[in-house]
Amino acid sequence: MFCAAEAGRRGRRVLLIDHAKAPGEKIRISGGGRCNFTNLEVSPDRFISENPYFAISALKRFTQWDFISRVDQAGIAWHEKTLGQLFCDGSAKQIIEMLNTDLTKAGVDLRLQTKVERVQKTGDIFHLETEAATLKASNLVIATGGKSIPKMGASGFGYHVAQQFDLPLVETRPGLVPLTFGPQDLETMKALAGVSVAARVSVNDTSFEEGMLFTHRGLSGPSILQISSFWREGQEISVNLARDTSASSTLMDLRQTNGKQGLKSALSTILPERVAGSVVTRAGLSGPLADQSNAKLAHLHSAVHEWKLRPSGSEGYRTAEVTLGGVSTDILDSRTMEAKPVPGLYFIGEVVDVTGWLGGYNFQWAWSSGWAAGQIC
Repeated sequence: MFCAAEAGRRGRRVLLIDHAKAPGEKIRISGGGRCNFTNLEVSPDRFISENPYFAISALKRFTQWDFISRVDQAGIAWHEKTLGQLFCDGSAKQIIEMLNTDLTKAGVDLRLQTKVERVQKTGDIFHLETEAATLKASNLVIATGGKSIPKMGASGFGYHVAQQFDLPLVETRPGLVPLTFGPQDLETMKALAGVSVAARVSVNDTSFEEGMLFTHRGLSGPSILQISSFWREGQEISVNLARDTSASSTLMDLRQTNGKQGLKSALSTILPERVAGSVVTRAGLSGPLADQSNAKLAHLHSAVHEWKLRPSGSEGYRTAEVTLGGVSTDILDSRTMEAKPVPGLYFIGEVVDVTGWLGGYNFQWAWSSGWAAGQIC
């Protein structure tokens, strides 16, 4: 929608085809219905790609401040939530309305519930076959997103188009997705379902410090969604359940002042009660603080701050917020998003091997890459 409006403003005759019943459905459900439309901290290091430099051009040429200006011009009130994340004060539908207004003003022809069945290129012209007609265009922009949330209409259509033109793909997989676990770990998580903690979750050399939520299926929450984009099957993650407090120091101090206090009660001073009880059980300890040696308290400290877990998998594309991987940036022009081997063919947004962190980064990549293509296509 954003790219189409940009191209239309340049006087181009633009047709926007969408197989959905309504435009911008992923926008509508995003951010709890308020749309986390960008982030104040956008920078290239907040994006994952086989080429970490590819996104720099588009992000610098159309920044978060540029999109914020568009939002302000549309009279949409917004606020910063946490970590630079910007949300509408009202509804995410306001962003969709803004984009629809831009399409109308730019003279873009929007056709909904229209499925493209085949794409071909003859000479300099693309031929798109739909159920109703065969359409012709000198330029074709693929802005179909990834496989994430198929119930919203997501599919691998964009990847199929790339493969048709012999363009390379980077392996795709679910990103920003809850993690699942085997029976033994899952029993612990089920018992804590609905409880959240401020955790530090790490894999390899990457860590995120945000909320973590226990669920009936495993672990979720911002810190888990973030780390899922860096985690690979078979790898172990480390969870620090009390990132700002030392469990051993707290328990040793309480042992001096209240030795009769039970471990669960003592640990509940820094963790939710149910989590504290679970940690004590997992550590295999019992009894009052006075009966615990320094070695036992150190063991409990590790259970709090260095909980090692090996996820069995993730919830997959069904709940993943994004799709990692996609059309290789090796064959795309970073300034225009045009496929170098196929003049006139452009790929923008999530279908490209550029994936942002949680928090509005993927929307900004959509705006920036869409803007870049819209200036030339």
